[in-house]
Amino acid sequence: MKLLVLTNLFPTPWDPLRGAFNRQQFERLGRRHELHVLTAVDFRERLRGRRGEVRVPGLRTDHFVFVYPPRFGRALHAACWLLSLLLQRGWRLRTAGYDGILASWAYPDAVGAGWLARLLGIPYVVKVHGSDLNVQATHALRRPQIAASLRGAAAVVAVSRALAGKAVALGADPARVHAIYNGVDAARFAPGDKADARKRLGLDIAADPLLLYVGNLKESKGCLDLLEAFATMAASCPQAQLVYVGEGACRAVLVARAQAPGLAARVRLVGAIPHAALPDWFRAADLLCLPSHNEGVPNVVLEAMACGTPVVATRVGGIPEVVPAHAGRLVELGDRAALADALAQAAAQAWDHAAIAEHAHGFSWDSNIDQLDAIMRQAARNEAVAEVLR
Repeated sequence: MKLLVLTNLFPTPWDPLRGAFNRQQFERLGRRHELHVLTAVDFRERLRGRRGEVRVPGLRTDHFVFVYPPRFGRALHAACWLLSLLLQRGWRLRTAGYDGILASWAYPDAVGAGWLARLLGIPYVVKVHGSDLNVQATHALRRPQIAASLRGAAAVVAVSRALAGKAVALGADPARVHAIYNGVDAARFAPGDKADARKRLGLDIAADPLLLYVGNLKESKGCLDLLEAFATMAASCPQAQLVYVGEGACRAVLVARAQAPGLAARVRLVGAIPHAALPDWFRAADLLCLPSHNEGVPNVVLEAMACGTPVVATRVGGIPEVVPAHAGRLVELGDRAALADALAQAAAQAWDHAAIAEHAHGFSWDSNIDQLDAIMRQAARNEAVAEVLR
C-alpha cells in the first residue's frame, strides 16, 4: 500500500532526535509499504537554525510548517494545522494516490488528518501516545474535536490498555480500538558490563547508586520531583549520584536547584543524546527513574529494562502494565517522600537483571508491526468495500 503518515513526533532538521519510537516503527513499517512521513514543524522552531539532516532508510520524509496564532486560540490549532498543510503540500497530497493515512498524535494532528482523509476519500488510523489524550482531551474546546476524530477513524491504536480505555471513554468504537505496545530493539538494548559502560561515558565508577533520568526536562515528566526526592535520599547515601539525559524547559531550574549544598557535585545534566547512544547510559545506571505525571508507555522504560536496569516510576498510564514487581518499584503520583523511599529501597535491593531483560525483550517491534500492518490493511479493505456499496 501507499500510506501517508502525519505527525509532529518524528525527527526533523530542527530536532533530529525527536520521536525516536516513531522513527523505529515507521522505518520497519516502510519495509512493507510505501511510506511517506510528513512532519509538522512549529513555525517558532522553524525560525531557528537547522541542527542536522534526517535520512531514514526506506522512507520518503518531508515536513510542513505549522503556523498558528501564538498565546491564544488553542481550539483553532487543528484548523490552522490543516490550512498550513493544504497551502504548502495540498496539490501533492491530492495527486499522490494514497491508500490511507496514519496520524500519530491526537491534537491537532489526528483532528486535521481526519478532515484531510475525508477530503481525499481515504481511511485514516489514529495512533495515540499519552498526553494527547490524558491532557489535551481535558480541555473543553479540544475534547469534542479529539472525540470526533477518534469516532471517525477506521481504527485507533493506543500504546497501552489504559490509553485505549481513554479512547473508548471519548466515544471511539471499542471494536476499533487496539492496544499495541511499542517494541524494543533487542540487538541494541541488551545487558552489558556496568563498569565498562561508566568508563566509556566518563562517569564515576564508584557511584553507588547511580540514578538515571532520560526524557524531556519538563515538569509533567517529574524531573523536579525526582531532584527533590534525590536530595532526601542522598542525605543517607553519600555515594549516590543522579544523571539527567535530555533537554527541556526545566533545565535552568534543575541547574539552579542542583547547586544546593550536598547536591552540586552529585547531579549532572548531560543534555540530549542520540537514541543509538542510550544503551550504555542504561547499562551504567543502577536505576532508571521516571516519576511522570501522565504517560502512555514511555519507551525509555522498556529500553532500560531491556538492558537489565530496574525502574522506579509513578503508577500512571500504562507504566503498571509493563513494569512487574521483579523489574521495578512504582509509587503514587505526587508523593515525593514515597519516591525517595522507593529510590533508597530499590538501590538496596538485589535485582535479577537477566530476568528484567528477558521480560523487556518480550516487547517486540516485529509483533508491533505485524499488528499495525494488519490494522492498516483492514482499514483499506473496509474502505474499498464501502466504496463499492456507495
